[in-house]
Amino acid sequence: MTGEETIDELRRYGLRLIQPRHGYRFSLDPLLLCDFAAVREGEEGIDLGTGCGVMPLILSRTVPATRLVGVDSQEAMAALAERNVALNGLDDRVRILHADVLEVRSCFAPSSFDLVVSNPPYRKRGTGRVSPKPGRDNARHELTASLADFLAASKYLVKPGGRICFIYHPSRLTELLMEAAGLKLCPLRLRMVHGNAAAEARMVLLEMAKGRKGELRVMPPFFVYGTDGAYTAEMAGILGTGE
Repeated sequence: MTGEETIDELRRYGLRLIQPRHGYRFSLDPLLLCDFAAVREGEEGIDLGTGCGVMPLILSRTVPATRLVGVDSQEAMAALAERNVALNGLDDRVRILHADVLEVRSCFAPSSFDLVVSNPPYRKRGTGRVSPKPGRDNARHELTASLADFLAASKYLVKPGGRICFIYHPSRLTELLMEAAGLKLCPLRLRMVHGNAAAEARMVLLEMAKGRKGELRVMPPFFVYGTDGAYTAEMAGILGTGE
């Protein structure tokens, strides 16, 4: 490790994660998505756009018998994710692949996974501020694969009856639901994430399924902070800081 990197702990999961000091660093979003996805015993899952590998590592700790793959288009981030897998002694259960979402069909057979999770870039090419920090634009902007590409790849990878869980920006929820409908992916659960009870939603969690039918269940909103400015009990529980 160099002075350009930090090691951060996720104590609830017994994980240590190397991250770039000034580049793209994971936020609360992957923690929220892992909690929402609720990986099940024996499932095999894949994370599209894995970054430093935080989601496969969390999911592997949540259910010991599961096997995970993390895919990232950035060579440097894929290499960092591999180092994090080794740092946490999970080489036998978590595999990292340097590949673009557009290339997954050449890497895996169809219907290879029980669960697909993803936090896709939510800004379209040419929109929003350009970050001066390396790697952030790749994580936030659709530089190669679009939302439609992430959904199509997810449908290809997941088994019939399997689950696809995304965390995405609410400003593009209509597009997300329309693209999912076009691919015959059935939305099963939706939950809006708010900074606090007075704030507009900042993210949306959505579970979809391939080859299943069902009614959409809109869950109670998730609040990160309470009226006192501290983490809510639910958020503290996810972070492992609750009493």
